[in-house]
Amino acid sequence: MVSDSNAAMGPFGALSSEQQREMLDLGPRWNDDIIAHRKAVIDCYTPILAAAEKSPHVERDLAYGVNARQVLDVFEPVVASQADRAGELRPAVLFIHGGAFVRGNKSVNGEVYDNVCHWFARQGFVAINVEYRLADEAPWPGGAHDVAQAIAWVHAHAAQWRIDPSRLFLIGHSAGGTHAASCLFDPVLTQTHDNSCRDVAGLVLISARLFADVDPRNPNAGPVRTYFGADESRYAERSPLTHAAHSAVPTMIAIAEYENRFLDDYGAAFFQRLLRQRGIAPRFVQMRGHNHTSIVAHFNSGEEWLGREILAFMASVPRDA
Repeated sequence: MVSDSNAAMGPFGALSSEQQREMLDLGPRWNDDIIAHRKAVIDCYTPILAAAEKSPHVERDLAYGVNARQVLDVFEPVVASQADRAGELRPAVLFIHGGAFVRGNKSVNGEVYDNVCHWFARQGFVAINVEYRLADEAPWPGGAHDVAQAIAWVHAHAAQWRIDPSRLFLIGHSAGGTHAASCLFDPVLTQTHDNSCRDVAGLVLISARLFADVDPRNPNAGPVRTYFGADESRYAERSPLTHAAHSAVPTMIAIAEYENRFLDDYGAAFFQRLLRQRGIAPRFVQMRGHNHTSIVAHFNSGEEWLGREILAFMASVPRDA
């Protein structure tokens, strides 16, 4: 399914008129300075997110591995129904943040990235925000291994958090999408993880880097080399795009109109390969006006189009998928 972002609240609808103009003007120039532009987006959204409704309880920095960065935060859902109050199991999402493989944290400033989990908690999900090792100490396939460990941790603790293990969804943004897709699609990795990578109901890839490249036009070419290694001849075999046919996990792909260069192309290519393999088009959406950072920074701000698209995708996944 291909959708456009025609919602009641348009792009950047939660921002002031001046900030909307700033964000819309920034989009076409996004790749001129992705670091400065990322900061501008975060600065715009942080005050709004700080005032938004949040999960009633967050358990932070729970270890899923032995490394200091192998920790996660669990966001309790808002009790929204009689069924939930009766103690029934709840669906869950694992969110894997971005950071170009070499930087980034599950919580940028106490608001951004937490906002994704707060929003899903408000929809009745147990939401888990996953930290992982960076490329300097865990080059390829370290990130995918960490995702697999986090998935295994959630399954091991599902009863404690009243999680329905058959309704666990993985959401990866940017480099986090690389790690999530590698975990689920790369046959070399899935065979080494005791099936942990396959124990998810569905996958959502948001602005994910699905192919490794060091094209000089790629603003993150250096970080790509740091994670995937100096041997460019191995990039294809290490890229999720190469392995799109190796998993049947239900998948949704979301891209922004203004992406870090090439990420929209890789998302479209992944869509095409899944379509050829499965014969059914996966859900594919583009957020018009938005950029590589605002596509996640807007969660829990009041603008809900992408969130509702993701919920519709999750609802479409059969219970036995």
